[in-house]
Amino acid sequence: MFKHKALWESHFPEFSKSGESAMKSLMESAALVSIPAGQQVFASGSICENYLLLLKGSVKAQLISENGREMLLYQMTPGDSCVLTTSCLLSGDSYPAEAISEEDSSAFIISSHAFYRCLETSAFFREFVFKNFSARLSNIIGRFGEVVFAGIDNRLSKELLSANKKTIKITHQELATKLGSAREVISRHLKQYEGQGWVSLNRGTIIISDFDALKKLTNSPSN
Repeated sequence: MFKHKALWESHFPEFSKSGESAMKSLMESAALVSIPAGQQVFASGSICENYLLLLKGSVKAQLISENGREMLLYQMTPGDSCVLTTSCLLSGDSYPAEAISEEDSSAFIISSHAFYRCLETSAFFREFVFKNFSARLSNIIGRFGEVVFAGIDNRLSKELLSANKKTIKITHQELATKLGSAREVISRHLKQYEGQGWVSLNRGTIIISDFDALKKLTNSPSN
């Protein structure tokens, strides 16, 4: 019986069910790691040495500009692989961005050697890797498309409504990072919404007062 069998079966059951000896070797070689909240998972410019499969928690990958502005690329949740890690392993390039754990997390870490060996010998693993890579890459392209082409009111209202609740625990800086904007821009628009009676603002909290008004903004082309 291989290590962490119960975790593999609960989080990546398709790995256990593949029946391939290469997959069994891959799972046996994996290390289980804990990642405290706020810890850097990888840094921009660092060499990629492991394949990561998230079991618990949340990890965000983001770009940091020279003036310190952050832009969220994507978030990893349990059951996800990391698209940047996959890209760097396949290309041999260093990481172009950084990743930070948003909460206490755990993951399986698979060495690059085990990754390459399984990729060569397992049809199942090749399909898993490329299917997940393609799906996550499409999401990133979609996010960049929204940043470039959609107005800030459109994106901000969509983000607020995506929480599906009246009270949202989030800071203006966190919203700015998610939307690829500046905190000052987000704060200015939220103040306008508050003046219209659509939201109420408190420290670290946004309370939605008028869902219908925000829904109308999701079709707004304004900047």
